[in-house]
Amino acid sequence: MNTVTPPRARAQRLMRNLDWPLLGATCALVAFGLVMVYSTTRSGPHPLMFIRSQLLHLVLGVLIGIVILAVDYRSFAAGARALYVINLLLLAAVLVLGHTSLGAQRWISLGPLGQFQPSEFAKLAIVITLAKHLADRPGPYRSITDLAPFLGHIALPMFLIFRQPDLGTALVYGAIVAGMLYAGGARRRDLAGLAAGAALLSPVFWHVLKEYQRRRLLVFLDPSLDPLGSGYGIIQSKIAVGSGMLWGKGLFAGTQNVLQFVPEHHTDFIFSVIGEEVGFVGAVVLLALFFIWLARGLAIAAQARDRFGGLAAVGIVSMVAFHVFVNVGMTVGIMPITGIPLPFISYGGSALMTMLWATAFLLNIGMRRQKILF
Repeated sequence: MNTVTPPRARAQRLMRNLDWPLLGATCALVAFGLVMVYSTTRSGPHPLMFIRSQLLHLVLGVLIGIVILAVDYRSFAAGARALYVINLLLLAAVLVLGHTSLGAQRWISLGPLGQFQPSEFAKLAIVITLAKHLADRPGPYRSITDLAPFLGHIALPMFLIFRQPDLGTALVYGAIVAGMLYAGGARRRDLAGLAAGAALLSPVFWHVLKEYQRRRLLVFLDPSLDPLGSGYGIIQSKIAVGSGMLWGKGLFAGTQNVLQFVPEHHTDFIFSVIGEEVGFVGAVVLLALFFIWLARGLAIAAQARDRFGGLAAVGIVSMVAFHVFVNVGMTVGIMPITGIPLPFISYGGSALMTMLWATAFLLNIGMRRQKILF
């Protein structure tokens, strides 16, 4: 006969299952990010404005993250359809009401509360809703045709994001769906076929890209094509990273940072400042923290009590891994510039809160990996 577990005992069981290494790595990454945001913005006319905004979003992100942690993650699966519709409405609203900056229309103004970027929250929404879709249709998947419903699942959100335009976030979607399809049982040759098909269609996509996006891809191959324009960021970023050498020039002492030679050095190119100020050793420590985060995320995926939880965990890990690889890669010249932030580190309230909520969702899955009797 089943016995009822008292609420206090349930809470104790959940806390014992909390993944402390993942939580610790997240706290360390966020603290590192706050220091670097201050370092990159302190020489401006309002030295505390950016760090205050980041702290405000951190507090809000943690408070909502606690709520996510307290609610059984399977409740999100039950509301996946509504979440998918809300996500589409927000992405569509950006194209109508969105604020344009740097050639992109990605933000909705909230007045004194700042700006809200739906495409960041859309990443986590897609992870949750696609995990539910895959859990409801477990396969087997014997051909690419069997994968069509899942590709259709992300097609409209990707299109709306691409229209903003936000090529980087659209590519993140591709990484998420690839990781989740592989974990969900899709055959490697089918995934390879999809990748080959995307490569064959690249000439078509080239013609629909904005002019600045084409220049970014061209200067990735040869930054000297436009050293004072589109190639300037890559060139200065390499100089900054290389000048840090082994130990760096010292925190707050990076000349490329202080003199603002590196563009967007508090957002897209913040890893350049990290390389310059704390050097190779500091960069390795940062990457080690990300490795711990990703390793614990995969462990949670492997131990999840159900298919939905496991697939959602894989989607979150795929999202963060792609962010780290592309952001670090573009600062050292091995990836094109796509405007993807470095998780937990780059300045940006929407991005920071999304990563905190994704972490809370991962912790939620890990805490409930064992069945608790009610």
